[in-house]
Amino acid sequence: MANQGPKYGYSREVQNKIDKKYDPELEQKLVEWIVAQCGSGVGQPETPDRTGFQNWLKDGCVLSELINSLYGANKPIRTIKSSSMAFKQMEQISLFLKAAEGYGISTMDMFQTVDLYEGKDLAAVQRALMALGCLAVTKDDGNYKGDPNWFPRKAQENKREFSEEQLTEGKNVIGLQMGTNKGASQSGMTSYGQPRQILK
Repeated sequence: MANQGPKYGYSREVQNKIDKKYDPELEQKLVEWIVAQCGSGVGQPETPDRTGFQNWLKDGCVLSELINSLYGANKPIRTIKSSSMAFKQMEQISLFLKAAEGYGISTMDMFQTVDLYEGKDLAAVQRALMALGCLAVTKDDGNYKGDPNWFPRKAQENKREFSEEQLTEGKNVIGLQMGTNKGASQSGMTSYGQPRQILK
């Protein structure tokens, strides 16, 4: 971010709108969950604000520890190394994103590497972590640590089985979506070819 100047005009308005979506309360909840999930070894943000949150996650190591803890024994990220080099940090974030997608997070809930690394959209980072927490609670595979009430459960499939008899009965019923022809008539219609009557 050091090589970018301040934003002016329209780009500044857009950035302000994005920044307003950031939720400090959600940040606190996510920090509590990450520490509970990974252990106190991951530390905490130096300051309880967006900059502290970004700096804590920026090198990708905390995120990698988080996704590894959710996978259990089959850890998707083999080596987690803290580095001061920008491309190494972005590579670590990319590894987290790939592993999170493999865990089941939809691409709609993911963020881009620059959203976190350059602080372009930290609200998107929050949404992705929230989706990850919801999925971890829903899977209920024993790898989730922390209060299960922190995240809502995702909707589960409710598959229904019908017998052959029920299926054949259903073919005889005309659904309301199909419409009906009861009460339909051509009364009031003019015959074809006659000019339209315009009354004054």
